[in-house]
Parts: sequence; structure tokens; C-alpha cells
Amino acid sequence: MYNPQAPSLRTLRKKAVPDISKKYTNKQMKVGFIGLGIMGSRMATNLQRAGHELVVYNRTQAKADELVAQGAVRAASAEEVARQCRLVFTMLATPDAVEETAVGPDGFLRALPGNSLWVDCSTVNPSFTKKMAHQARKMGLRFLDAPVSGSLIPAEKGELIFLVGGPEEDLAQVRELLEVMGKNVVHVGENGQGASMKMVINMLLAQAMAAFTESLRLGTALGISEETLCQTLLNTPAAAPFLKLKQDKLLKRDFSPEFPLEWMHKDLHLASISAYEQNVALPSLQVTKELYAQAKQQGFGEEDLSAIYRLYLPDDGENQ
Repeated sequence: MYNPQAPSLRTLRKKAVPDISKKYTNKQMKVGFIGLGIMGSRMATNLQRAGHELVVYNRTQAKADELVAQGAVRAASAEEVARQCRLVFTMLATPDAVEETAVGPDGFLRALPGNSLWVDCSTVNPSFTKKMAHQARKMGLRFLDAPVSGSLIPAEKGELIFLVGGPEEDLAQVRELLEVMGKNVVHVGENGQGASMKMVINMLLAQAMAAFTESLRLGTALGISEETLCQTLLNTPAAAPFLKLKQDKLLKRDFSPEFPLEWMHKDLHLASISAYEQNVALPSLQVTKELYAQAKQQGFGEEDLSAIYRLYLPDDGENQ
């Protein structure tokens, strides 16, 4: 059973690892990175290319191979990452994965020296984020929620937008690193506010994607070609700008994942939890969530979120 009061690891390692709260430059510190999926692997790669020394961990060890080949240190567990770093980034899929990695049997929080900083870039619900922030503070650690807006291509290019919740002084210490991975850093407010902004953004993205594919379906049923619909709709104020990035996927039926549909469904579920907790009725959110659930049920979960369009296509993939 995990005991958050156990002091031994933190006490033994205080002298071995530089204190991030002092006047060290970010390049003088080892940076821990946990979670090397579609987003995390590309974020860590950009840190590495910028000259930062990395200690990395992923449950599927092979996902760390490329980073290790370029000089990163492979950790055998999340806890081992914390033994070598005073700054740890996490980019994980679900609240359960974050909690298990942070405070589970091999969790890293208990191994971090006091006053270390944990930056969680995972997309999780705000109430969970506040719970993790409280857990970190209780253990003498600092915490920022810093989820990102952007998918695979912006992650590769270092053009993510970081939505940060937490103390300004903690953000100041990692801003340089965030700017390596992103084009903009937005300090939304206190812990939980970064996660809150991400919930709102992803709800809007999911609804816009679903509404656009329904518009395509009606337009084609009325005899307008998909190409004409896309060229026209995407150049009107009615279409969200990000939809232009999905045009080729829709027209070519290339639903290779940039943002997997199953994770958007997860995010809509988390948004519905947040709405329930705040006693806010959001009927269109619930309908949209069920559309993504239907697509996931039909086997499209691992494809890009734009695969929601497949709900409206016949089995042969051609327009009716």
C-alpha cells in the first residue's frame, strides 16, 4: 500500500539532484518525461533536439527506443525517472493512467525530492487535476497542469499551445521548455484552470467536427460534390479554422490518427463529468459524446477523430 508519508527516498536524494527552485538554467537539469505516445514522443523529441538531457519512461518500452538512440536515458519505471530529476513532465491518456503513474505502487511522486516540479500535460478533468495538485502539495512538491491544444503535426513542429494552471513563479521556471515544444503559452489561472480550458476547447472541436461531417452528408445527398462543399464551406465564417486541416482526410478517406477518435470520446466524457459537477446542463455535448461513442463502437476508435464522418458513409466508402 502506498504511503505518502514515507520520507526515505526524498531525504536520501536531496544532495544528488539539483534544486530546480534555485538559479539553474534549464539546460543544467535533467528533464524527466513520462508518456511517449503520439504527443509525448514528439514533445520529448523537441526537447532533446534543443539540447536538453532527458530521462524517459513509457509503459511500452519500445516507444522510448528512438529517444534513447539519440542519447536519452531509459528508466525502468516512473519512479526511476523521479530518482534522477527534479522536473517531470507527464503526457498520459486518462486520469486513471495519471494517478497510477504518480501514486501507484511504482509511482514517481514519492521518489521526487522536496520542492520538485511536476508538469502534467495530460488531458484530464479539472476536478481530478485539483486532486493531483493537492496530493503533490501534501508531499512538499509543486504542480502545474499544462495540457496542450494541438495534435500530431503541431507536436512535431513544436507549435502546440500550452494551457497552464498554477503559480506564475512555477510557470516561469519551465516557460523556456514549454516554448521549445509550443508556439504559445497561456497562463489561464490557478491549478485546474489549464485543464478547464482544455475541456472547453476539446468540446468545441468535437462538436465542430461532427457538425461539419453532417453538413457534408446533407450536401452530398442534395447532389453537391464533396470537393465543392469543402472548398466552399471551409472558406466561410461558418467553419472552424482547424477543419481545413481535416479536408484531405475527409476527401481521401485517410483517417490515420493525428488525434484518435477514442481519446476525443474520452475527453467528451470528462467534459460531461465536469458539467455534472458544476450543475450545468449541456445537451449538445451529450448528443455529440454519443455520436463519438457510436463511431468507437463501430470500430473507428483508433482512427483520427475525423473518422466520425464514417458514420454517414456507406460500407464501400463512396458517397450515396
